[in-house]
Amino acid sequence: LAQGRLEQSQNPEASLSLPHRVPPCFVKMDSNAPKLAKVEKVLGRTGSRGGVIQVRVQFMYETAPELAGRSLIRNVKGPVREGDILALLETEREARRLR
Repeated sequence: LAQGRLEQSQNPEASLSLPHRVPPCFVKMDSNAPKLAKVEKVLGRTGSRGGVIQVRVQFMYETAPELAGRSLIRNVKGPVREGDILALLETEREARRLR
C-alpha cells in the first residue's frame, strides 16, 4: 500500500489532476450569503434600556457588487464602532430613525 502511494506521487501526470484554485472573482456567490457592510457613523442608542445601537452602514463591493456604495440605517445589538464590518443576512429592511 505504501509503495502505491510512492508511485502515485512520483508520477508527473498525477500532479496535473489535482484540483486548482478558482480565483474569487469567478466564484458564483450564494444569494443567501451574508453581505458585508462597513459602519460609517454611529447614530446613537435605542431600545427601552439602550441595549441597541443605531448605525449607518455602507455596503462593500466584494460581497455584493449590486449593492456597492448603497447605505442604510441598521440597529445593532452589542458593541460596535465606526470602521467595523458587519455581515448582514437581510439587506432590504431599514431601521426607523431615532427621535
